[in-house]
Amino acid sequence: MNNSVSNTARLLWAALRALLVLTLVTGVIYPLAVTGVAQALFNNKANGSEIKADGKVVGSSLIGQQGYSLDYFQGRPAGGLGTNSVNTQYRLILSGATNLSADSKVLVKQVEDAKAAVVKDNSTADYKVKPSQVPADAVTSSGSGLDPDISPAYAELQVHRVAERNHLSVTQVEKLVEDHTDGRTLGFIGEPTVNVLELNIALKSLVTKS
Repeated sequence: MNNSVSNTARLLWAALRALLVLTLVTGVIYPLAVTGVAQALFNNKANGSEIKADGKVVGSSLIGQQGYSLDYFQGRPAGGLGTNSVNTQYRLILSGATNLSADSKVLVKQVEDAKAAVVKDNSTADYKVKPSQVPADAVTSSGSGLDPDISPAYAELQVHRVAERNHLSVTQVEKLVEDHTDGRTLGFIGEPTVNVLELNIALKSLVTKS
């Protein structure tokens, strides 16, 4: 009986020591090491790819924002996503697409309405947008609904409106878009993109200086 109790106690103590060691290694040392390396070598990415303006964090370069006024460049539509009633700084709380099929009448109507709105919103006294000019990303959401980028074509489509509303020249705004257009990854992967938040921050700075 005594041997049985002694063996049980010894096994329990060994298990407890193993638990403590593994907890220390995997729950403390490893996370601290990984966090330290990430902060030292990839500080911006480790902290959420934050974008700052006027010394404040205004968003992430990886997540699109909604609700820009027409004075600014617009991002992709975010149809099909829910709203955030808790943190009202960001309207979106869900990540996902509409899941509507390509032949869905609802989707077709959404795209047609979005195209009409893009044509109307971006036509100015001196520049009229044609429906054929509207790119796909201007009227459809991405798979996640949180795409922070738009195509250079969609950015270019908005140049005249942005210039008119902010009392800037078209040349100034076109240069802004050009400066904030990122090429293909490694020169051949994907398509050129324009980060909307970064572009709008630069636009605000340009308007302030003008």
